[in-house]
Amino acid sequence: MSALEYEARLAALQKARIALWDTVASARRAGSLDSAIREAEHAPLADLVATLPALRAVAFNGRKASAIGRPQLAQSNLALVDLPSSSPAFAAMPLADKERLWAGLADFLS
Repeated sequence: MSALEYEARLAALQKARIALWDTVASARRAGSLDSAIREAEHAPLADLVATLPALRAVAFNGRKASAIGRPQLAQSNLALVDLPSSSPAFAAMPLADKERLWAGLADFLS
């Protein structure tokens, strides 16, 4: 199976009524690893969530996203779901295990 082009991926998310945003608004980073993030300015997730009354859950893609986003939303009534990083650089978990955990998000899409 070939990966969808970026625009097609965005369209698929929109069709499924899934929003996608970063927990980091800006930062310095040499390379692409989350561990290289420095001087991170956190995105105002609580402000965003307040504008989305039908939102049921927020899933965090990896430990860094969870560490930044979870404290901002801890007082919300949302389901907060920690997921393993989808990055190929995170090879500590087999792809099949990642897929199983990510598939759990289907419960929030009905």
